[in-house]
Amino acid sequence: MHHKKMDQLIQQLENYTECWKQFNFFVNMARAKKFNPEDENQFLETKMVIVQQLEMLLASIEAGTPTKEEVLGLVGNAPSLRFLSEMNDSGLRNLESQWHKLYIGWHSVLGQLKVQRKNLESKSFLASIWK
Repeated sequence: MHHKKMDQLIQQLENYTECWKQFNFFVNMARAKKFNPEDENQFLETKMVIVQQLEMLLASIEAGTPTKEEVLGLVGNAPSLRFLSEMNDSGLRNLESQWHKLYIGWHSVLGQLKVQRKNLESKSFLASIWK
């Protein structure tokens, strides 16, 4: 993979993890039962971005984990803020646990990509020295 493509992929994954933070923000908003129709729309938009970007990322990288099924399962278990606000505390804790596992998994993939980028940079540096 070339430097530019690797940098774009890393940026894409960094933006993706920001969407995951936004998802968690909305879960906390639902827990507090302090949201309005605009928040509901933004939550649906965040979920849409998560699903679409997932497809784009999986087309570019071979991440064994998190899996597509795990991501779609979590997003599917959170159909709306209203639904989340009506969940019991145990259900919300379970959802947060799933979210955390996926969030950490994506950061692991991001770390792996950064290592690959560093290896590419060192190879390029060595190649330039030998020319």
